Amino acid sequence: MKLTLKAALALGATAIAGAASAECGIEAGSVRILSNDFEALRYINDTAMECASDAVTVEANATSEHKNIQGPALSIDPAEYTVAVIANNSIVPLLNDDLIRPLDDLIAEYGDQLLPNQVISTGGEAMAIAFMGNGQHLFYRSDILEEAGVEVPTTYEEMLSAAEAIQEAGLMEHPLAASVKPGWDLAAEFVNLYLGTGGEFFEPGSAALAIDNEDGRLVLETMRAMTEYMDPDYLTFDANVINQLWDAGQVAMMNQWGSLAGAAIGDAADPDVAANTAFATTPSIGGNAIPAAALWWDGFSIAKNISDEDAAASFQAMMHGISPEAVAENPTVATWLVDGYQPGEAAVGVIANANAGARAYPMTPYMGLLHTALSTELADFIAGREDADQALADVKAAYDDAASAAGFLQ
Repeated sequence: MKLTLKAALALGATAIAGAASAECGIEAGSVRILSNDFEALRYINDTAMECASDAVTVEANATSEHKNIQGPALSIDPAEYTVAVIANNSIVPLLNDDLIRPLDDLIAEYGDQLLPNQVISTGGEAMAIAFMGNGQHLFYRSDILEEAGVEVPTTYEEMLSAAEAIQEAGLMEHPLAASVKPGWDLAAEFVNLYLGTGGEFFEPGSAALAIDNEDGRLVLETMRAMTEYMDPDYLTFDANVINQLWDAGQVAMMNQWGSLAGAAIGDAADPDVAANTAFATTPSIGGNAIPAAALWWDGFSIAKNISDEDAAASFQAMMHGISPEAVAENPTVATWLVDGYQPGEAAVGVIANANAGARAYPMTPYMGLLHTALSTELADFIAGREDADQALADVKAAYDDAASAAGFLQ
């Protein structure tokens, strides 16, 4: 899979000409979008729906369950959805099951606005269009850190020390937050930190798991240490919950999605919290130099099991949804990978991670099986009911069973 996210994030700004128009040039067709549910994607969906006309229907389903829905929904013929909004990880099952179509012809006819770095190719064919970069990075309260007399942490070790200083100064009872709710969020937290160790998840050239090592133990020990400075209800913490805690002024430091940075400093946020909210590179871990966070791209693919007419209509509607004009009207909700985007304050963290060498979320076919195993088997560890050795053994057993059943391990 060809991925040039770092190059895209480093693009210089170019001039944007023309005014936004709902004249999408679509003669006929049905556009049915399935996406995750956050502000940037809702904005794209809404903009794409401007292409609706007497001859064109456009509808969207933005849901946090999109990854569970997309496979079955695109497997039927015709597919329930014509557009799947995907990311590094969620495109892999669609590729494996041959549920999305090559886009080269559609790009040639309707993709003049696209930058080369937006085209995600595999096997010599374009299979997705990337429109935004994302990743979790450090959100911090500049006023709280200053009052506690600590610098912005650049390592997880410094982050823990800063949390202790804030707590001892009586500034906050629970200065840290992290997305450690058992399930996808907990697994992503492990993946972020493990990427920061520089280690590999699998043995070279193999699907054999390789996380039962000192790097894996360091990650789990760090995750456990952070919970000492978190609200006792941390088992309920996903990205949405920690965002609410941040908005309520109850947290001084957290690693949060860059796609939520704009909301944290936007007009709807608490003015005092927003004024003192700042962003930085994700801290490193264990003496390594790279940020302990995955780089992500979000984009879209077109379903295979639909008519050519619906495929063309869907591609054109999405081109309208991610057009330079649309981005110019709402530049703060994402780190856009679109021609003409000029990064603002909300993009600082994602770009800093990319420039500091953060690694992309792995796109191997069996990474999803590991993510699922981490989702379920780390629950007892993060709840304090088992040690790191047992947790890693549980993950390996669950992964090995799934990878063997899928034919990745013999």
